[in-house]
Amino acid sequence: MTDTPSFELPLFPLQSVLFPDGLLGLKVFEARYLDLVGECLRERKPFGVVALKKGSEVRGNGAPGDVALESIGCLAELIDVDSPQSGILQVRCRGTRRFETAGTSQQANHLWVAQARLLPDDETVLPTEELVGSAQGLANAIATLKQQGNAPFLEPYRFEDAGWIANRWCEILPISVAAKQKLMELPDPLVRLKLVDEFLRSKGVVG
Repeated sequence: MTDTPSFELPLFPLQSVLFPDGLLGLKVFEARYLDLVGECLRERKPFGVVALKKGSEVRGNGAPGDVALESIGCLAELIDVDSPQSGILQVRCRGTRRFETAGTSQQANHLWVAQARLLPDDETVLPTEELVGSAQGLANAIATLKQQGNAPFLEPYRFEDAGWIANRWCEILPISVAAKQKLMELPDPLVRLKLVDEFLRSKGVVG
């Protein structure tokens, strides 16, 4: 793997995992994150989403020693920003590239920043024959969710892409944040989909 140059990246820690091509909705009200969204909007640049390994990240009350962040996250690009009331932003973002951090620190306003480098995109590979059931199962799940008025995924849908299928399942499966993090980090999309497929079969979702 070719090393990519590192760059400074502002971080938005969450109790969840963002996957490439995933849809993320945020309600932003803290000053540090209002400023971050404003800057990203003006400069048309992404920010980094990382999962919290330990601690809470509300209002910057936690000292650095009380909070631990995952070292691999996903860039988030703004899709739209709405301000339903003063001091609150409703934000929708799209996950793009995974990144790895080499170190994190907090600025004076408690915003986390990291030295980060981009990780390779998933290779686009077809699901193998034994994993086609997971693709069909996801199509069925999307149809059911749409009937319920829920559209958790961004189009276009890519049922021919093993990594995309795995990522969308990971977003809606009832598994822990730690498990989702491990799956997101896997560099091989077929391995990720195989693990998802095994889980689906164990629950009777895929026959």
